[in-house]
Order: sequence, then C-alpha cells, then structure tokens
Amino acid sequence: MNKVVVVSGASSGIGLSIADLLTQRGYVIYGLSRRAPQGTHAFSYISTDVTDDAAIQKAVAIILEKEKHVNAIINCAGIGISGAVEYTTKEEFQKIFDVNVYGTFALTRAFIPALRESKGMIINIGSVAGVLTIPFQSFYSMTKAAISTFSEGLRMELKPFGVRVTTVLPGDTKTGFTVAREKKETSDPGYSKRIEKSVKTMERDEEHGKDPITVAKVCARLLKRKHPPVKVTVGLKYKLFVFLKKILPSRLVNAVIYSMYGK
Repeated sequence: MNKVVVVSGASSGIGLSIADLLTQRGYVIYGLSRRAPQGTHAFSYISTDVTDDAAIQKAVAIILEKEKHVNAIINCAGIGISGAVEYTTKEEFQKIFDVNVYGTFALTRAFIPALRESKGMIINIGSVAGVLTIPFQSFYSMTKAAISTFSEGLRMELKPFGVRVTTVLPGDTKTGFTVAREKKETSDPGYSKRIEKSVKTMERDEEHGKDPITVAKVCARLLKRKHPPVKVTVGLKYKLFVFLKKILPSRLVNAVIYSMYGK
C-alpha cells in the first residue's frame, strides 16, 4: 500500500522541499497551500487556505476519496511579521496566529480520524525561535512556542491510538520566507534603527542558513521511526543553542540574544 503524506505550506521553502523529496522517495504526496508551487513538481497540489475550515474539509474529502487513507501530515504553513510589540495591531497579531497556530490545529484536527485508522504520524514544523525568543519577532516566537506545546499535548492524547507526534525545530534556513516576511516600520526613534538592525541581522543569517533540504531529510527519517523523539532540532549549531538555553541562566541567555537582535 502506498504511503500517503499531506504537506501544508508546499508552495515554497521547507514545505516544497519536503514534498519534492518525499515524492522522490516513493511517497504519494498531496501539497496544500494558497498559491500553487512554481515550476514542475511530481506531487499532487490542492489549493487550500489552512485558516479556512471549509477549504480544509474539501481537501480532506478529495484525498480520502482518491487514496482511502492518509499515513502522515506535515504542517509547514507559516508566516512571519517583524516589528515592535507596541506598534503591532490586533489584525496583525490575529493574522500570524491564524496561520501559524490555528492553521496547524485545524488541519491536524481534520486528519486525526484518518491518522487513527492508519496509526499514522504528525510532524509539526516549529522553530528554534520558539525556544530562543527573538526581539522584534516576538509574535513569531510565540506562535512557534505554541506549536511545540500543541505537539506535546497532542502526542500524549493520541499515543493510545498509535499516532506518533513530533516537532521539528529548524534554525536559520535559506528560503523565500526571508523576502515574504512582513516588516512593520515605525518612525519612533526608540525603535526604528534597532528594528532595522535586528531584521538585517536575521535576514543575513537566513540567507547564509541551511538549505531547506536538510529539514526535508530530517522529516524523511522521522517518518520511518516507530518511536520518534518529542522534538528534533535541525543542525549541530542549533542543537548546541537549544542545549545551552536549558543549562544557562535565563538572564544570561536573554542578554546574549538582546546584544545580537535587540540592542
């Protein structure tokens, strides 16, 4: 029986890399995203806004009608908004939480019945930024921390049904996410130059970051594991950062991140 995997956020970046790699490795892939991926790809694409419950239900129906089962879902859909908390609007706050958190929840919830039948797997793409909070990216960090918490709770809830749940934490990754990030500018002199410096530092790190295929390969390995870990950090450098966060005083960690991204 073919292994069927659903990948959200499959139009570009990490999601597209995962969809392409798994297709090459023999999985039947359904990529979901608002916009179709550019170029030619061998996986099936369904136009889906993960914040739209009706669109999700339609995608679920199409996939199950054709394949009769689903073995895994990989939640990659996400957006970024940079800027100061003080000048972030309710609408902007709602937008990033709708896509990054509600979208993951809504898509996951819709596929849980099928995953219980197949004793399948859920892989949620979090971020090292969910562990190491980045100033002027506070809401992005909040959403990725929420994804880790959601995954841990879901993992325990679904364990008796044989459904495996894990979170993948990429660090800086070279994708179109850098260009797509919404940048909130302000004329407030207390913030403007600091935000500009912070975003430029982050963009430079991302532009020199890992290829998204590294995250895709991690996901491919996880799909084969009967007992996946609760979380997997991608890259030795970021594994070290996450480890240091656990053992060093929070005040020291906060001071180092402030010097890099907040000062």
